[in-house]
Amino acid sequence: MSSPDEIVRAMCRAWSTPDPAEIARFFAEDAVYHNIPMEPILGRTAIADFISGFLATFTAIDFDIHLQVANGPVVMNERTDTLRGKDGRDTPLPVVGVFEVRDGLITAWRDYFDMAAITRAFAV
Repeated sequence: MSSPDEIVRAMCRAWSTPDPAEIARFFAEDAVYHNIPMEPILGRTAIADFISGFLATFTAIDFDIHLQVANGPVVMNERTDTLRGKDGRDTPLPVVGVFEVRDGLITAWRDYFDMAAITRAFAV
């Protein structure tokens, strides 16, 4: 079984060639994914649906992890997510992520970032 640190790193890598079903497999059935400026997403199926909707605008996200620490089931990372737009624009987004991992699956993922960067990325 992989460590919580390895599971989070693998999930982050999966966004570079995103397959919503593949990414969703990293999550427990009752997982919570919360981009803190927005409403939380509850459950593996809803997380997969969110990723699918996100891919209507973006082709992928490259997660550049600058620092990652793990303490038991809790993993925290500081990273820059580069959102690759279908229009060819790349949008860098500084993020701090907090993950909780149990039994080899992510049960909670909270990302903290400036919503203004996302708003600019979605602007036409």
